[in-house]
Amino acid sequence: MTTSTNEPADKRTARLADTLRRTVDVDRIVTSGPAYDAGVHVWNGAVAHRPGVVVRCAGAADARAAVLAAREHGVAFSVRGGGHDWAGRALLDGGLTIDLSGLRSVRVDPATGVAELAGGATGADLARAAQPFGLTAVTGTVGSVGMVGLSLGGGYGPLSGRFGLALDNVLSADVVLADGSLVTADAEHEPELLWALRGGGGNFGLVTAMRVQLHRPPTLLSGRILFPWAQASSVLARLAELVPEGPDELTVQCGFLAGPDGAPVVFVIPTWSGDDDRAGEATLARLTALGEPLVARLGRTTGLDLLAGTDAMFPFGKHVEIRPRTVPVLTPTVRAALVDAGDTLTSPLSAVSLHSLHGAASRTPATDTAFAHRAPHLMVETIARWEPGDPREPEHRAWARDLSTALAAEAAPGGYPNLLGPDETEQIAHAYGPNTERLLAAKRRFDPDGVFHATPLPVLTGRTEPGPGHDVTNKTNKG
Repeated sequence: MTTSTNEPADKRTARLADTLRRTVDVDRIVTSGPAYDAGVHVWNGAVAHRPGVVVRCAGAADARAAVLAAREHGVAFSVRGGGHDWAGRALLDGGLTIDLSGLRSVRVDPATGVAELAGGATGADLARAAQPFGLTAVTGTVGSVGMVGLSLGGGYGPLSGRFGLALDNVLSADVVLADGSLVTADAEHEPELLWALRGGGGNFGLVTAMRVQLHRPPTLLSGRILFPWAQASSVLARLAELVPEGPDELTVQCGFLAGPDGAPVVFVIPTWSGDDDRAGEATLARLTALGEPLVARLGRTTGLDLLAGTDAMFPFGKHVEIRPRTVPVLTPTVRAALVDAGDTLTSPLSAVSLHSLHGAASRTPATDTAFAHRAPHLMVETIARWEPGDPREPEHRAWARDLSTALAAEAAPGGYPNLLGPDETEQIAHAYGPNTERLLAAKRRFDPDGVFHATPLPVLTGRTEPGPGHDVTNKTNKG
């Protein structure tokens, strides 16, 4: 392999582009112009990374060619799927971005209930393909999030209580390894790679396609309940009692966001995926009785409709910082911290969302996948958002960090890998719990030279995986 590491970066990048033109359609190799701009357009508008070359892949062959060419010329690369990683790790200054966002095909086998999706397919793409067959996909909460990145890191969503996390529904993945090998990881072939991918992120190879299990719940009920902020303390206290008792069929997302007047309101988004309409309606009615709601719109829905409303609330282009914490329950201290954060909200675009892990997702043994935190819990996603150019940016960032700090004493060690920023060293160290050694052994086996970098991996016995300054990703989500 020719590394050319003594050459200036711009010369290595130029050589890389020349090599790519031998195997990839020249129109798909871009360094400027509208196609380049589309390739570097990501959800968080604050990300200013500018790769030297973007390859807009037409298929797995282009992705493989890009990996091999980058290695030949010693150019670091990242992989872009849906572009939703808030830390901007889908892009790398001066490097190569392997852009899968055009690969959005989904094929559904209604007989088996299995969907095969390409590496750039989003949650909405998958839900849309499943719907005509009466099938529902386990996705996250936002339709524009890439399914590969979401699933490799975890994937909390409205069906998690009934059917597990998104990663629990991944059956196999087609992967380009660091040496250019194309492998399919499933229960019989490369099972250790599949184990690492399901929770360990894109740190082991480039996933060009994967197959996921779909489901057919007879009833799908959901909607949105809003309570005035004056009732926040009492609503959260009642949720603390109700949510842990909830059946598998009920998954509740809750939190707060700014209402039309800029003041915060409490939101509760319950989803029922059970067999009994009446039981579901009665369960959701209990949630409207948490207080005196401003709005309570509940009824039958589809997997696609579950995603549509959230997409409209979180469009591309705003500036973002996210800080996650994992809390076992809504203790009085946690509730007080949440209320204080609402009282001190600095931006009408910011929000806090609590995602529940319970039921089926909590019964998967911690060692069955790399995702280790299987005890029932709430993942607190603090989302600071503001308009580009807002002079209060430091205050918005501080608001998110302050809530994370306030929750730290009540939080479990570690945190949600899909949302951890590169500076969250303490949470990163504990993110994989008892799976840490096995995960890093898989990293050394499948990517011995450390060329793939996604969600940050912990440090073990003085060895850092991945190395400093190489925190780029093929993941696309917040979960």
